[in-house]
Amino acid sequence: MARIASESLIERLAEWGVDTVFGLPGDGINGIMEGLRRHRDRVRFVLVHHEEAAAFMATGYAKATGRLGVCLATSGPGGIHLLNGLYDAKLDHVPVLAITGMQETSVLGTGYQQEVHLDKLFADVAEYNMMITNPAQLPSLVDQAVRTAYARRGVAHLTVPNDIQVAEADADPYKHVAPARTPRTAAVYLQPAGIPRPEDVEWAAEVLNHAERPAMLVGQGALHARQEVLAVAEALGAPVVKTLPGKAVIPDDSPYTTGGIGLLGTRPSEELMEDADVLFMVGTNFPYSKFLPEPGKARVVQFEAEPTRAGARIATDVPVVCDAKEGLAALLPLLSPRNGNDHLAKYQRMMAEWRADMDALENPERDPIAPQYPVSVLDELATDDAIMTCDSGTIATWAARHWTIRGGREFYLSGTLASMANGLPYAIAMQHAFPGRQVIAYVGDGGFSMLMAEFLTTVQQRLPIKVVVNNNNSLGQILWEQMVLGYPEHGVRYSEPEGDFSAWARSCGGFGAKVTKADDVALTIGQALAHDGPALVDVDVNPNEPPLPAKVSYEQAKNFAQAFLKGQPHRAAIATTLFKDRIQRMGD
Repeated sequence: MARIASESLIERLAEWGVDTVFGLPGDGINGIMEGLRRHRDRVRFVLVHHEEAAAFMATGYAKATGRLGVCLATSGPGGIHLLNGLYDAKLDHVPVLAITGMQETSVLGTGYQQEVHLDKLFADVAEYNMMITNPAQLPSLVDQAVRTAYARRGVAHLTVPNDIQVAEADADPYKHVAPARTPRTAAVYLQPAGIPRPEDVEWAAEVLNHAERPAMLVGQGALHARQEVLAVAEALGAPVVKTLPGKAVIPDDSPYTTGGIGLLGTRPSEELMEDADVLFMVGTNFPYSKFLPEPGKARVVQFEAEPTRAGARIATDVPVVCDAKEGLAALLPLLSPRNGNDHLAKYQRMMAEWRADMDALENPERDPIAPQYPVSVLDELATDDAIMTCDSGTIATWAARHWTIRGGREFYLSGTLASMANGLPYAIAMQHAFPGRQVIAYVGDGGFSMLMAEFLTTVQQRLPIKVVVNNNNSLGQILWEQMVLGYPEHGVRYSEPEGDFSAWARSCGGFGAKVTKADDVALTIGQALAHDGPALVDVDVNPNEPPLPAKVSYEQAKNFAQAFLKGQPHRAAIATTLFKDRIQRMGD
C-alpha cells in the first residue's frame, strides 16, 4: 500500500507527542482521516458532533496538560466552525494546532463548492498560518507550526488541499524546477529557561522587602508554581489574590488567600487592592484594571513570561521577564522574613467573615433553589482531585465563590474570551487526558444548550463525566448586566416550556435526573457522582438571584433602582430574593 502525504502529517504529530486529535470528518479531509486510520495505534481520533466543540476540546486539553491540543475540521463550514474555540486558545495563551481541509489545488480560485480560503480567515487567530501546496513541505511545516504554537503560546493553523493529502508521501513535483533543497527538520522545541536576570530579581526584592502592606495577584501563569507562591507569601506576609483562571494556584483554605478579584471576586480582595502599598503580580494578564490599585498609589512588581505583557494593565515599576516558578525560586532567598503581621491577620479575619456570608447563601431550605446551592453540594461531595470545568455567565460567579480548591483539585473556564458553551467540551478533553480522575462540567442552561449534542459524545465514548446544569431558563448574566446599566431586562428569559435536559441525557443512554426541590439536590447529585458512566443533573434554580459584586458601588445601586422604576419585570421576585439574602446573612 502506497504511503500517502497524510501519513507524514500524522507521523510527525506523533513524533511531537500528540496522542489525541479532536474533530469531525468531511469530504475536505478524507485523506487526513485515512492517515489517522493507518496510524490509529499512535494517534487517537475523538469524533465530536460540532467542530466548535473540537476546538474547545483542543483548548481545554492544552490548558490541563500543557501539551499541544489538536483539532481537525473539513474545508469551508467545518473550518469556520472552529474559530470560537480557537480564539479561546489565543486569548488564554495555550498551544493549539488547527488542521483544516481545502479543495484540491486545481480548482482553487474558481469559486468551487466550499472554497473558503481558511488561511486568510485564520490570519488573526493564528500565530502561524500556512497552506500546504507540496507534499514535501509537510514535515517541516508541521514542525514550524508546532514550535510556533508552543513558543508564542497560541494557535497555529495548517490547511491542506485534499489532493495534497493523498499524494505520494514526500513527493516533490517541483524538485527539478529550482535548486532549493527540501527542508529536513526535526520534531524538537527548546523551551526557554525562564530564568530572570539577577539584577532584576534583586531590584524586585528591594521593593518587596520595604513593603508595609504587600499584596500578591497570581494568575494561570503560576499554576505550576504553587509551593513557590506559598513560600513567597509566607516570607512577605502577603495576602494572595487569585484571578479566576488562576483559581487553583493555591488552595482556597490557605491562610494566605483572599480569593478572587473582580465582579466574581471577594470583598477582602477588593479592599486589599485599595489598601496595598506594593502589588506583586505573578503570571497574570488580568484585564480589568479598575480592580487594581489606582495609578501612583502602590508600587508594582510584575513577574511575566511574555515581555509584551509586562506593564500592559498597570504601570509597572519593576518588570521581570521570567517563568513564574523560576522567578519566585530566585527571589525567595533575597526576601527578609517577617515576624508577626497585623496586615495579613486583618485580611484573614475579613476572609473568615466573607466565607461565613457565602456559606449563608448556600441555604438548602430556600425555595426556589438558590443557584449557589448545587455547586456547594458538588464542593462537599466531589473528590479532592476532581477537575471542574465551567461555562461563562452567572454560573462562573457561583463556581468562583462556592467551589473550593483543595488537594489536587483543578478549575478551568474560558478566561479572557469568556465564551459560553466551553464547559462540556473542556470536560470531554480532560476526561480523555486524565481517565482516572473525576471530571465535572458545571454549566448553565444557556451555555449547555449551545453544544448539548456533545453529551451524546460522552455516552458514545463511555466517558464518566458528570454534568450539573443550573437551569434558570434565562441568560442570567445579561439580565443583570442590563439592570446594572439602568435598563429593565429585555429578551433574556426563554418562554415556557422550559427544556428538560435530564430527558435528553436519558435519551442519549446516560443517567439523567431533574431536580425542582432543594431537598432533592444533595441526594441526586450524590447518585450522579456515584454512577459509573456519564450523568447529568438538571437543577431548576431561582432565576431572580443576582450575582452581586463583592462591593456594590453607588452607581450600580442607583442604576439597579432605575431599572425597577422603569418597569423591570419580576421586580417583586427579585426584591424578595434580595431581602431573603440579607436576612440569611444577618441570621448567620
